[in-house]
Amino acid sequence: MRRVCFLLKVRADRLDAYRERHAAVRPGTLDAPRATGRHNDSLFLREDGLLVGCLETEDFAARAGTAATGVNARRQARTVPFSESPDGARPDEARTPLTEVFHLS
Repeated sequence: MRRVCFLLKVRADRLDAYRERHAAVRPGTLDAPRATGRHNDSLFLREDGLLVGCLETEDFAARAGTAATGVNARRQARTVPFSESPDGARPDEARTPLTEVFHLS
């Protein structure tokens, strides 16, 4: 199992709404990521909008399978307005894994 961490940025004017959306995830929204092998998926949000995502997966590239579902398209339509991206990438495309340099198990 591979542990993956990535960074995104939530727009400062949408922080409260972003928290509210993630406090009440719609039924079925989590089925597609689970079906493509994502586990222990967490998001951490700093007050300035820095978002740190961590998850475990056998194959991080399998998220492309999630991207092919209607669930992902609907989720992206709802979440893109919350995100800042310096290169214009959608949030699901901007998740470049960070390099792990230390792990205490």
